Amino acid sequence: MKHSYPDFIVLGSTGSVGEQAMDVARAHGIRVRGISAHRSVDTVEAQVRRHLPDFAVLTDEHAARDLRARLADTSVRVLSGFEGITEMLHTVRVDNPLGLTVENSILGQAGLLPTLETLRAGHKLALANKESLVVGGEIVMSLARERGVDILPVDSEHCAIFQCLRAGRREEIKRILLTASGGPFYGYTKEQLESVTKAQTLNHPTWKMGAKITVDSATLMNKGFEVIEAVHLFGVSAEQVKVVVHRESMIHSMVEYIDHSIIAQLSMPDMRHCVQYALTHPNRTDAGDTLQETDLFSIGKLTFSPPDGEVFPLLPLAVDCISQGGALPAVLNAANEEVVAAFLSERIRFCEIAEYVERTVEDLRRTSSWHTYEEILTADMLARETAQRYMA
Repeated sequence: MKHSYPDFIVLGSTGSVGEQAMDVARAHGIRVRGISAHRSVDTVEAQVRRHLPDFAVLTDEHAARDLRARLADTSVRVLSGFEGITEMLHTVRVDNPLGLTVENSILGQAGLLPTLETLRAGHKLALANKESLVVGGEIVMSLARERGVDILPVDSEHCAIFQCLRAGRREEIKRILLTASGGPFYGYTKEQLESVTKAQTLNHPTWKMGAKITVDSATLMNKGFEVIEAVHLFGVSAEQVKVVVHRESMIHSMVEYIDHSIIAQLSMPDMRHCVQYALTHPNRTDAGDTLQETDLFSIGKLTFSPPDGEVFPLLPLAVDCISQGGALPAVLNAANEEVVAAFLSERIRFCEIAEYVERTVEDLRRTSSWHTYEEILTADMLARETAQRYMA
């Protein structure tokens, strides 16, 4: 059976999820209309020559000038800066009856503005940038409703929940069971975390990801962000989201309904599954050679346990921040970005990450009453300054 696909723009095309999105496009012959990255000129040039998009954007202006010179023999428009991303999103012309899907896999708070511009342009959004919802979830979801634009989650857990929700109505949800691998330090004590190294932290047991998100997985901050994301995406309270440590990482999340039925989504851990589903929803398409088949016999068993909020306090802190609301989750994210960057540059130890993030959030709890875009940006700036002051 021949399948049709929307046209595709990939923001953050050189990151881990972005490269897997490009793999899906290549495997299924999906027309890529635009890509963006920061400054990975060699990789972007190779992607452009393989897919021949209409646009290529590098947010680093020097790198954009280099790319423009290299692609002078093509008709591809090379733009620069976040202004270039905005121009691409608003000027791309699509004659595909299935429209255009934009995957946002830009890393960090920088992904918020492209998320908002995608929605303003009326394009379907495949969202892999969780910070868009952590930092500006109220604004993002309000704009999506106003413009009537679908947001399709690409995070493996939220893609799983999205699929499980097809089994019942939203008012029938009892709770969402958000699975977590537990990271490389599952079962550690606080004392054991005192001596862990950067190399140990970056050795995730399941997923191959960028350094920042791998650290977040080790502290369980990433799972805290995913709780915030789930609250916004699925219209549930923080109390309705329960984190379950599932070391095998085969069940990607579950939904429990009011009759105590639990619907789970299970597959091999591979982000390409999530990208493909976002492009084909509400239909499914044959995985072909792109995705590995799930062999239940080789899995053998599935185990579940509660997370340790005392050893990994950033998870309960995230739940507290979304319960308080306003700009407090933006404070949490900004503080975490600054502190994790300090850890990766070996200025602080792993066990100090939670301490500095917690202190910053406590200092800025007043921001829970801030809701506008401008207030969120101010909260972000204050959190970064406060975190840096504590680490000085």
